[in-house]
Amino acid sequence: MRGRPPSWVYTGGMKTFLVPVDFSPVSDMIIDTAVSFARAFQGQVVLLHVIQPPIITSEYALPLEAVQATIQASEKSAANHFLAALEIFRQAGVTATSVIQQGPPVYAILEEATKRKADFIIMGSHGHGKLYDLLVGSTASGVLKGASCGVIVMPPADKLN
Repeated sequence: MRGRPPSWVYTGGMKTFLVPVDFSPVSDMIIDTAVSFARAFQGQVVLLHVIQPPIITSEYALPLEAVQATIQASEKSAANHFLAALEIFRQAGVTATSVIQQGPPVYAILEEATKRKADFIIMGSHGHGKLYDLLVGSTASGVLKGASCGVIVMPPADKLN
């Protein structure tokens, strides 16, 4: 292997783990996994929550004030969730920060991973069926296809048992 080793090769330095969470039931498992990885690799964690603004498709869309109020409520809710999550990392002795972004989730996750020079992205999958993924798309699939670092995708809790 010549040059710089890939990010997934442990070379002894601190690793940065980007951990996108949507505060669904799988998020607790993702946070626990991130704690384990960060402790094992003396890493730091960046928690990321992406707020996807409503898509306006016609003249019957919500008024701009309603859209802004929805986004503000989502940001406040995310900040409250982050307080509890950051306490878990603090108690585990892991350095963690939190970020809230707006936009399409796949793009926001990949952009934040590049910005933070993440070595790994640790994220969950909701385990929707193939038809759902075909019609709506899969965030995990989009991140796997576009990431320039290692991606660890945790299956939904019901798939682990």
